[in-house]
Parts: sequence; structure tokens; C-alpha cells
Amino acid sequence: MGTDISGFLEYRAPQDNQEPTWHTAHDLSSLYGGRDYDAFGCLFGVRNYANFRPLAAYRGLPADASATVTARFAQLTEWYGEDGFHGTTWITWAEVKAVDWDEPAEKPDSRLHEYRQTPSGLRMTGKATWSRAFAEAVGLRAGEVRAWPEGKEWLVGDTLYRSVIIRRRDAVSETGEWQPVWKAMKELAAQHGDGNVRLVVWFDD
Repeated sequence: MGTDISGFLEYRAPQDNQEPTWHTAHDLSSLYGGRDYDAFGCLFGVRNYANFRPLAAYRGLPADASATVTARFAQLTEWYGEDGFHGTTWITWAEVKAVDWDEPAEKPDSRLHEYRQTPSGLRMTGKATWSRAFAEAVGLRAGEVRAWPEGKEWLVGDTLYRSVIIRRRDAVSETGEWQPVWKAMKELAAQHGDGNVRLVVWFDD
């Protein structure tokens, strides 16, 4: 069973000469439909196999969330109980703008990266926490997972296994699935200010 993300983009603005309040701008599903665990871990600490220092992990639902977000959260709690979803948090556009996308993860990816030799060079074919062929080659017991030093490699048959530390831009690339989200937040921030735009998210398995 996989993990999916849900949420909303919000902006804060005055209404009827009152104190600024948060309003809903977009349902996240209209901007992002992926299931990228590297991004989830890098941004929010969920499924953090790549071992990043999360940018905004487990902050909970904002106390001043917009009416739409509050109502949706109450509906989900009624339907599924508080155990039906997890990882609730939020991040502002100001925080996203300040990210050092070249920052590496704190330690090597828990999954060994797998490569095959092609006429144009090595091609990455995937990564996994467990491979029977690799385990047999290095003497791991069934289900055993170890931490390997960065850069260590093993050639098993025609597959090269490598221990890798990835960077934030590898998890959330400049041209990847998160760009529509960042574009929408940037446009809202141009009108309301960087600290007055945020993404509120939660996860379900």
C-alpha cells in the first residue's frame, strides 16, 4: 500500500476591514498528483527513505486554517478517525524560497541505487531497500537492511548497486512535478506577500 498526499494552498488577506485571515486558493490535487517519496521526505519528513532533514515536518493543522481546510479536516476525522491520515503539516512560500536546493541528505539513501550498463553509459533503473540478488551476493539475511558508506558499489551480474547521498534538487527538481505548486504559490505571494501564502498537507496510506 502506498502513501498519498492531500492538501490546499492558502493565502492570508484582510476581509471587511477585519484582521487578516486565511483563505483557500487551490486544492493541491489540481496542481500535484504524484506519489514521490523522495519529495515527501525532503519537504515533509514522510517516507523519508533518502534521509533528508525535512523542511516542515509534523507541524500539525494550523490553528488559524481557512474555513475550507478546517471543514475538510473535520470531515476526514469523522469518516476515518485520527488514525486515517498522518503527517499533517504546512510550509510557507517564504520558507520554500529560502531552501538551499543543493543541500545533501544527512546520510546515504536507505535504498541502494541500481544501474545497468547501456551503449551510452550507466543508466539508473531503480532503487530499493531489498534485492534478493544483492542480498545473496553480499551475504545479507532475509529482510536484513544495512547502512552502507556513500559511494560504495557492488557489481552483481549486470546490475551495479551504489550507495548514494542525494540532494534536495534530486528529490524536488526544477522541472519536476512540484513546479505547478511552486508557480501557484509564487503568483499568490506576488499579491499577498511571501509569508502570507502556505501549503497545508496531510497523508494517507
